[in-house]
Amino acid sequence: MQEIYDDQVEGRNAVIELLNSGRDINKIYVQSGEKHGSINKILGIARKNKVVVTEVEKSKLDFMSKTHNHQGVIATVPPFDYCEVEDILEYAKSKNEDCFILILDGIEDPHNLGSIIRTAETAGVHGIIIPKRRSVTVNSTVNKVSAGAASYMKIARVNNITETIKKLKDNGLWIIGTDGEAKTLYYNENLKGDIAIVIGSEGYGMSRLVKENTDMLVKIPMKGQITSLNASVSAGIIIYEAVKQRGIE
Repeated sequence: MQEIYDDQVEGRNAVIELLNSGRDINKIYVQSGEKHGSINKILGIARKNKVVVTEVEKSKLDFMSKTHNHQGVIATVPPFDYCEVEDILEYAKSKNEDCFILILDGIEDPHNLGSIIRTAETAGVHGIIIPKRRSVTVNSTVNKVSAGAASYMKIARVNNITETIKKLKDNGLWIIGTDGEAKTLYYNENLKGDIAIVIGSEGYGMSRLVKENTDMLVKIPMKGQITSLNASVSAGIIIYEAVKQRGIE
C-alpha cells in the first residue's frame, strides 16, 4: 500500500529555516549515513526543539520527494498555515511601519511563487495575498525555491482579489498595479506610505477587474526584443524600488 505524506519541506537550507521559524513539524526524515556538515546542524536544532528525526534509506527519500532535490533531508509539516488579511495589517501596525503588501493575481508557477516569497521576505514585505482559485498554493516546491522564506512570510488566501483590494483601500492603502501598457515608469511613482503592489499572472497579467480597481499603474521599461519579464523578476524590481524609496534598512 502506498504511503500518504503530509505537506513537506525539502532541502537542507529550507529545513534549517523551517526549524528556526518555530513552525510545527511532524517529523524529519534524514538519509542514513548523512551525519556531516549542515545535516549535523539540522540534527542539533531538531534535538533542541524536540522534533522527531527518522533515518531512512535514500530510496525512500527519493520516493517521497516532490522536488527531486531533497539533499538527504525532508521535513513533513501540517498544511501551510495561511493567515487572514487582517493579520497582515496588524503585523505592520505592530512593527510601527507603513504597510507593505504584495498581491499576486494568478501566479500559477510554484517556482515563481517561491522566488517572489524569498524576495519579499528579504525586503521586509509584511505579507502576500493570493487568490484561492487560479493560483498555486504553498507546496513543497514553493518552500524549496523560497529557501525557507515561506516559513516566515504571512500569506493570505482570499476568495476574491477585487473585494480584498476594496478592503485594503478602506484601511488606507494605495493599490499599485504593474502593467506593460501603463504610462508611468515604476521609479517615477511614489511607493512610500501604506501600499499594496499587484503582480499579474505569468501569461495574462492582471485581470480586468483587478486592473480597474487599482489606484495607479506602473510599468518596467523594455529596451530589447522581448517585451515581458518573468513574474518573479518583475516583482523583485518593483519591490526593491519601494525599499529604496521607503528607506528600509
